[in-house]
Parts: sequence; C-alpha cells; structure tokens
Amino acid sequence: MSHTYTPTQTHAEVTRDVVATLGTPGRGYVMMLAGAVGLFLVGLFTFVLLLKDGLGLAGYNPPVMWSVYITTFVFWVGIGHAGTLISAILFLFRSQWRTAVYRATEAMTVFAVMTAGLFPIIHIGRQWLFYWLLPYPNQRFLWPNFKSPLLWDVFAIGTYLTVSTTFLIVGLVPDIAAVRDQVSGWRKKLYGACSLGWTGSDNQWRHYTRGYLYLAALATPLVLSVHSVVSWDFAMSIIPGWHGTIFAPYFVAGAIYSGIGMVFTLLIPLRKILRVEHMIVDYHFDNLAKLTLFVGSILFYAYAMEYFVAWYSGSTYEQVTFWRRAFGPMWWGGWTMIICNAFVSQLLWFRKIRTNLTALFVISIFINIGMWFERYVIIVSSLSNDYEPWSWSQLNPTWADWGILAGSFGWFGMYFLLFARTFPIVAIQEIKETIPFPRKRGGH
Repeated sequence: MSHTYTPTQTHAEVTRDVVATLGTPGRGYVMMLAGAVGLFLVGLFTFVLLLKDGLGLAGYNPPVMWSVYITTFVFWVGIGHAGTLISAILFLFRSQWRTAVYRATEAMTVFAVMTAGLFPIIHIGRQWLFYWLLPYPNQRFLWPNFKSPLLWDVFAIGTYLTVSTTFLIVGLVPDIAAVRDQVSGWRKKLYGACSLGWTGSDNQWRHYTRGYLYLAALATPLVLSVHSVVSWDFAMSIIPGWHGTIFAPYFVAGAIYSGIGMVFTLLIPLRKILRVEHMIVDYHFDNLAKLTLFVGSILFYAYAMEYFVAWYSGSTYEQVTFWRRAFGPMWWGGWTMIICNAFVSQLLWFRKIRTNLTALFVISIFINIGMWFERYVIIVSSLSNDYEPWSWSQLNPTWADWGILAGSFGWFGMYFLLFARTFPIVAIQEIKETIPFPRKRGGH
C-alpha cells in the first residue's frame, strides 16, 4: 500500500457519486434507521416514565448518586472529540488523508454533543427546571455558582456545540451548492436555500478559505479545553480516585480514542451502504488506525500512571480504591476497561489488521465498550468507597438506566443516518482538490 492516495475519478465523477448517495435508500440503510428509531423510542418511553415516577426508577444508591447517566454524558462528550481532531487539527497540519472522512466525523461531533447535552437534564430530576443552570437576570434572585465545575460544563458544552455546528455548516456550503446543480424540483429549491447563494466565484472562495481556516483554529483549543473541563468535574473534588492532576490529559486522550472508535463503527458499514467504497479506501482506514494506536498507547500509559501514583502516594484511601478496581467488587469493570482500551489497540501495530475492515470494526466495538466502562469505573468505583468504610455501597443499575443508555444510541444514530441521506457525507470539494489536473499531450 502506498503512503499517499490519489483519487482515480474525475471532478464530474466525484460529484456524481456523492450525489448518488442522496438517492433512494437501500434496504441496509432502512434497516439501520429502523433499528436506531427503535432504540430511540425505548429511551423516550423510559424518559416519560422517569418524568411520571421520578428518578427513583434509576439505580441510585447512596453514596453513589452519579451513575449511568453521568457516565454516558462523559462518554458522548468524548465521542465528539475525534470529529474536531480530524476536521480541524488535521486540516491545520494539511493532512491529505482526512478529506474523505472528515465530513462524517464533523456530523458525528455535532450529534454526539447534542446527545451529551441531554444527560445533565435527565440527571437533575426536575427536568423542566434545567434553565436554572443558565446565568441570566431573574426575579427569583437565583445566580449559579461559577466556582462549580458543573456550571463550567454548561459553558463548555454550549461553546463546543456552537462552534462545531458552525464549522460543519460552513464546510457544507460548497457541497450543497454542487448538489443543488445536479437535482431538480423541490429538492433544487431546498438545496438552493441551504447553499446560501453560493456561486463558486473567486471572491467567495477567497473569503470561504479564510473563514474556514479561522474556524479550524478556533475549534482546535476546544478539543483540549472541553474535555479538560469535564475531567475537572471529578478532579476538583477530594474523593479517592478522582483527585489527580493527570485527569485533564487523560480524559482528552480517552475522548479522542473513543471518538475514533465510533468513526470506525459508523464508517465501515456506511461506506458499503452508500456505495462509496472507492472514495473511502484502505488508505484512510490505515491512517485512522495509526492515530488510534497512538492515542491508545497514551491511554495505556495513563492507566499505568494511575495505579503507580496510587501506590506511590502512600495514601491508604487511594490504594484501596485502585485495589478494589482491580481485585474487588468492580474487578469486572476495571479489567474490561484495561483489556478493551489498553491491550486491544496494540493489535494495530500490524498492517494486516489496520487494513482489514472486519478486524477494525470488531476492534471499534471493543473500544466503544471499553471507553464506556472506563467512565463507569472512574465514577462508580470512587463513589462506592469514599473515606468512610461504613458508608460503602455498590451500585445496582436498573432497567431505567439501560433504557436511557439505549435511547441515547438510538437518538445519535437516527440523526447521523438522516444527515447521511440528506447531505453529502463525503466532502466533494476537498476530494476534488486532491485530484491532479490532466496533463496536456507531450507532458507539458
């Protein structure tokens, strides 16, 4: 396999093939969408029962009052980070291989952050009062505590959703205009409105490229800041297992790792369903796998440092917390986390595995499971054994926890699949930029 990839299509063929993905959906797409809608309905039904009967349906058990919902919140915030990494950071580094996959990852970012934003609302109990978190003048003389990391989350998630959505929309404009010129009837009017008057003039391209560069530069710090803020929800406390300076880089690496895992999970079946196998090829998956290996190795180091620092600290409380994660009541979650995240990713040292899509898909499932369990272990095991052994207790999740978790995957999958059938999932203009101009006869 070569270290570079040059599309063999012409400019017209790129537009034709991408526009073809927006046609009549096939059976595979319909089945995936039906499954996502089904999971979403399960979550919606569970949420209605939570509104009716209260959070007593969930498996809260003092002292564990953060459980599956906050675990899933951190998980979905992390999923969105790979999109910003691939679309913004790799754009600034001029990595050519990102062109075929970055649009899907940008969409994944927006819908993952939308999903994450639901969980603090679900978790608070009286969901209709969630706006009390927002700092605005009111007659009740309520004002949020700006020293609380939970309020920092409101700003972090709000900023991340705003910037990532703007980044996605700006990148879509030239491609929507290309689709507009290929369709007719009401679809032409719809895409014409969404293309915002794009004509492809030199003046528009000049402003577009400059604006896209500024947005990429603005989005890049968000990769580091947003999940650092989420990690401070835990690190700012003094609970054993949470109070550590490693949490910010540890959570950022884990977020990127879980996000790339979801990219594999989504793109491998979707490229076949949308018939774009000739545009998203082994070259792209090989590079994504190398990035996964790099971030997974950072995560491996972070896990080792967590246990080393707990031992080296001499703190009995820290040592007991990590001992119980490995050999106590949470051993199953702790070893699931380590095996799925630290060891499975090391298989990607082998090129045959990096270019085997079946193997990559299986590895991505392990990554998704492992990263959810990582957050579960961090949150639940630390709360289960605080400083007072008499108050130690184990969490027992209920059907309401799993119903909301399933519904989040349905909500995310439903929006992503609808986006993939409505807008170009592969960036038309950026792929065209990688196609060499035809040479004149005589080689001039």
